[in-house]
This record gives sequence, structure tokens and C-alpha cells, in this order.
Amino acid sequence: MQRYPVPASLPDAPQCSETTARRSRFLAQCARASSPAEARAFVEAVRQRHPDATHNCWAFVAGPPGDTARIGSSDDGEPHGTAGRPMLQVLLHSGIGELCLVVTRWFGGVKLGTGGLVRAYQEAARGNLAALACVECVPRATVELVLDYAHLDALRRRLPALEALVEAEEYAARACLRVRLPEEHLDALTQALAAVSNGSGSLRPLGEGQSPPARS
Repeated sequence: MQRYPVPASLPDAPQCSETTARRSRFLAQCARASSPAEARAFVEAVRQRHPDATHNCWAFVAGPPGDTARIGSSDDGEPHGTAGRPMLQVLLHSGIGELCLVVTRWFGGVKLGTGGLVRAYQEAARGNLAALACVECVPRATVELVLDYAHLDALRRRLPALEALVEAEEYAARACLRVRLPEEHLDALTQALAAVSNGSGSLRPLGEGQSPPARS
């Protein structure tokens, strides 16, 4: 998985922007959400901050840009399909991942109609994202490497170019290293290990919950 931009704004300090449409006020707030649970918690926090609002419509993409595996949206009482889904389409085409957007509306007394609502919510979303500061998300993997001591120094020299960090190590009959690196470099690490060890080294992916080997 390649690295991608995510919001620098966190839920306790979201990116905020305001627009108006025929006297209705729209407050857009965006923050990073790396899971649906984080997105829904952000939505609820915004809802509690604005109990006087007419609607708190929202959408989130809690994964890489454009990935539809973890998405959600809500019209929150607006006519069906006029708020949440249009906002979600903006998020999916933004090129930004792991984000949740809530647009809070205070009704101004003039109805916008379904077309007007779609335009208003999409404009609120686009305006917010246009000013959104982002940071880079680098999906990482943790692996266990086992190789002979004779090949260890050669492997260590390859690690910096792969942005790989040794988190733990164990020295028994063979050297055993726990290494964390960007997922995009996994194939290159596999090839480097095979090259320096003449094919005798092994690489095993580790889950996040697995313990590292004990340090000697």
C-alpha cells in the first residue's frame, strides 16, 4: 500500500470553514478518522457542540483515498440524498484518506430545494477541503528476519535505504531481527535478504499483537 495524505487536523481541533446559502449558515468541520468508530465519535462531538443546529450532516472515508471499504454518510433529517451522499462523493474524489467531515446547518428561513441543498453541502465540503492541511500517512509492516551471522552486516547496510528500523533482535543459533518498514518496501526487503544471504534467510510477517523476540 502506498503512502497517502491525511488531515493534519485532529478531532479536538478540526479544520473549520463557513458558507451561507439563502440565509442558511453552513459550518463545515473536518478531522482525521482512521476508523468508522473514530469518525462517529467525531460526529457525536460536533453534534453536542451545536445542540441548536437544524442538521448535522456527515460523511467519512476511514481508509486510503477513494477506498469504499470503510465509508459512511448521513443526511441527518435533510431530504434523502441531498447532503451525506453528495459530501461523500467529494471526499472520495479528494485524493485524501482517513477523513470525516461534518456540515452543520442553521436554517435561515428560506427553503433551498433538493438541488440547492446538494450544491450547498458540496460547496461547504469543497471549501473546507481546499484549505485543509495534510500530513503523509505511511502504511507500515512489521516482519521477523532470520539469517546467519555472516550475512548480518550486509543486511544492516541495506536497511536505511528501505526506511527500515530494527525494533528488537535476538542472537541464538542464527540472528533474528524484528524490523518495521513502509509496506511499499516489503518486496525490496525480501529481495535484499535473499541477495545477501544467498537465499538462506527467511522473512515472516508479524501481526501488530505479536511480541518481538527478546533482546539479548
